Amino acid sequence: MADLIIAQTILAQLGGRRFIAMTGAGNFIGGENYLMFSLPTGFAKEGINRIKITLDWTDTYIFEALKVYRGPELKADTIEKLDFVYADDLQEIFTRVTGLDTHI
Repeated sequence: MADLIIAQTILAQLGGRRFIAMTGAGNFIGGENYLMFSLPTGFAKEGINRIKITLDWTDTYIFEALKVYRGPELKADTIEKLDFVYADDLQEIFTRVTGLDTHI
């Protein structure tokens, strides 16, 4: 079983339960150094429906906004990828990239 401390920390840095309520985020998948989750279809700009945030060796995050297509073949396009993201900037970057507010 993976250690989910980093995944839980990322969710807390995004805003925790308030973040989930504001964005409709769900289907959370956590690993030893990342958190991935889905957004409701057609909710975020540019069709973004998956977010992956990974802690890298520099103690900053890699923020990836994806558009995942379902069909005969699973396909994913990276809409935006940002390196060297500080924890304090996660909410602002999420809002800028997706168009969704993380809090009221």
